[in-house]
Amino acid sequence: MHKIYVTYPFPDGWLSLLNGKVEIEVQPKNQFLSSNELGERLKNKDGAIVLLSDKIDKTVLNKAKNLKVISNYAVGHDNIDINEAKKRGIIVTNTPDILTNATAELTVCLIFTLIRRIIESREFLRLGKFTGWEPDLLLGYELKGKLVGILGVGRIGTEVSRKLHALGAEIVYYDSSKKKEFEKETEAKKKDLKWILNNADIISIHLPLTKDTHHLIDEKELSLMKETAFLINTGRGSIINESALADALRLGKIGGAALDVFEHEPGVNPHLLRLKNVVVTPHIGSATYRARKGMAEIACKNLLAALEGEEPLYRVV
Repeated sequence: MHKIYVTYPFPDGWLSLLNGKVEIEVQPKNQFLSSNELGERLKNKDGAIVLLSDKIDKTVLNKAKNLKVISNYAVGHDNIDINEAKKRGIIVTNTPDILTNATAELTVCLIFTLIRRIIESREFLRLGKFTGWEPDLLLGYELKGKLVGILGVGRIGTEVSRKLHALGAEIVYYDSSKKKEFEKETEAKKKDLKWILNNADIISIHLPLTKDTHHLIDEKELSLMKETAFLINTGRGSIINESALADALRLGKIGGAALDVFEHEPGVNPHLLRLKNVVVTPHIGSATYRARKGMAEIACKNLLAALEGEEPLYRVV
């Protein structure tokens, strides 16, 4: 029977597909493991189900001599040294699709929370500052008619665009290729990054993290945005230079930001936490019962298929 290691104590029933099919060892509590510690846990294991927060680097793989498959409980896989895994013949899988709608819904929620100043309004009321209705009290913006720039139109970027288009926003997008069906469905127009930065009222990031997208949004790019523009990130934290973003927000160079992901998770730039024009959530894009349990089921199916010599549902390499 194949031996596998699971790096998180998932709720009861989430990994039931593995029962009786593999020998399972589960990390007893949620804790960060160093590369050496994780490598030790994966010694003599044939497979593993890992989280996005688990860094599977060369140090880990040097110890995990028997590893045949890494089933990543996430759609992104920048936590895994893909080239090293491929070199060693290790199959890497992920869990897309099931979390698309959940993440897209949160993106739309963050946009409304930011542009309608929901967090500010709650604090205003909680602190007893509300003395009655006023014409100019906590004015925000409507989404209808706004120009929204979507950076990356994969599964999630596409679904966000569908929802925003239905709500009356105008869509422009930045991607490596022209998406004809996407354009037909959402009336979107392809533009270069500079054009979107110069013109968009709202910019939403849905790109994967690569060497080319790391700090894609830096001081220079932020300086191109309108003072009233809003930046949303439910993609990967390191696509934005957080320090540069904090400075731009503090100096009023852009209107606000909403972030579900961070450059140095779980750490968050403390300056961002102090600003009124910032909405932050702790990486909950896929945090619905349906999505998270579904991700576990897909991770199990990917793992079992790979161990049995079959093609996984979602293979990265």
